Parts: sequence; C-alpha cells; structure tokens
Amino acid sequence: MPELPLQVTATLAALQLIDKLRARHGPVLFHQSGGCCDGSSPMCFPEREFIIGDHDVRMGEIGGASFYISAPQFEYWKHTQLIIDVVEGRGGMFSLENGEGVRFLVRSRLFADDEYAALAAAGRV
Repeated sequence: MPELPLQVTATLAALQLIDKLRARHGPVLFHQSGGCCDGSSPMCFPEREFIIGDHDVRMGEIGGASFYISAPQFEYWKHTQLIIDVVEGRGGMFSLENGEGVRFLVRSRLFADDEYAALAAAGRV
C-alpha cells in the first residue's frame, strides 16, 4: 500500500517557531477553527490548556505538535494539504506566537486525484 500523503505539513520557518514556542511553553498543539478574526488562522496553544472538541478532527502532526481542525472546516478543506507557514505580523490574541512579530499562516494545495483516493480508501476524508 502506498504511503498516504500528509494532510498537514509545515515549512522550515514554522518548524523553527514551533521549537522556540515549545522550549518556552512546553508541549503545544494547533487548532484551526475556521471562525472569523483570530479563528481563521492556525492557533498554537499549550497542550495542557486547550480542550479538544468532540467534533474536532486530528489532521496530523507538525514539528511534534498535533494539529486539529473543526469538523465543518475539515469538510471544506479535506481536498487540500494544509501547509503551515510563518509570515511577519501579529499572531492571534491567544496564540502563543503573539508578541513574536510573526504569525502562523495556512497555505494549501489541492490533492491530486490519486492522493485523495488513497486518503478516502484509508478512511481519512
């Protein structure tokens, strides 16, 4: 069976920022809610301080941090690979990168037909 494509991945800049935040705050996780304002960006939280919802979907892991997305947002994005990047700017008010002068950002690419078929066959979409 071929290896499944990653549903979420991260750039080197994002991985470096995750390492920095983990060194400062301990284990972290990400949540993408799909809401307005801060909720439209991936948010990084201390693992012990965020409660995963019953309908949140774990898409994978980036830099050792679990990445969750709300079920309605997953339904919308299930055809794409999320690529977590870092750009200059202010992070979300409650996201750990706030105050660093950078923020996490979602980029994406559509899965090829064979990639999506493999994810579907594995029950991942």
